[in-house]
Amino acid sequence: MADGKLHISYNQIHQLIDYAVKRFHLGDNYSPDLMIAIGGGGFIPARILRSFLKAKHGRNIPIQAIGLSLYEELPNAGQNGVPEIPGVQVTKTQWLNFGGADSLVSLLGRKILIVDEVDDSRKTLVYAVAELLKDIRAQEIHAGLEPGESNTEIGIFVVYNKDKPKAEELPEAVMRHYYPAATTPDRWLFFPWDCTTDISVHTELSKQSFPNGGM
Repeated sequence: MADGKLHISYNQIHQLIDYAVKRFHLGDNYSPDLMIAIGGGGFIPARILRSFLKAKHGRNIPIQAIGLSLYEELPNAGQNGVPEIPGVQVTKTQWLNFGGADSLVSLLGRKILIVDEVDDSRKTLVYAVAELLKDIRAQEIHAGLEPGESNTEIGIFVVYNKDKPKAEELPEAVMRHYYPAATTPDRWLFFPWDCTTDISVHTELSKQSFPNGGM
């Protein structure tokens, strides 16, 4: 594209998630019982992914939302031609809520799947995993368990992994359950939920960005 953006449509994301579930045998090889969506880009992919997993096993997987920000807070960032500029430090804006009648009682013994739209520098994912591991360890201590004795597992699902050197690395145990639906060049990915103009035009531009459907 002339403006350097790769436009991505809702249909492409839906098809990629469907393809990834089949390719990685999600729900079989790794069957999560808790999804954690990183806001705001992970919300819609997590909801779509849950539907495909429910189709395999007939149960809804609970989704918790967390808010993490790595991108500079620029006016209209990500919209109307204003690129999002990666920042230096991850900021936690919202975390897991274990209060209330519908909350989760424990992280221990679960197969957790973190969901986000893109793995760019990897800083956000590394931060999310590190904070989650702290929570797991705190709950293990409270339960009188040794580190790792709860057999809690963490996996990651991203719609797009950017093909670039990463600023930080994830633990090996997490990388064993790392599921990128597709890999893209290191370009500005313009997602449909960032579009504030005619979505039908955005969808047509996505066909030019990914003639093969984005896979």
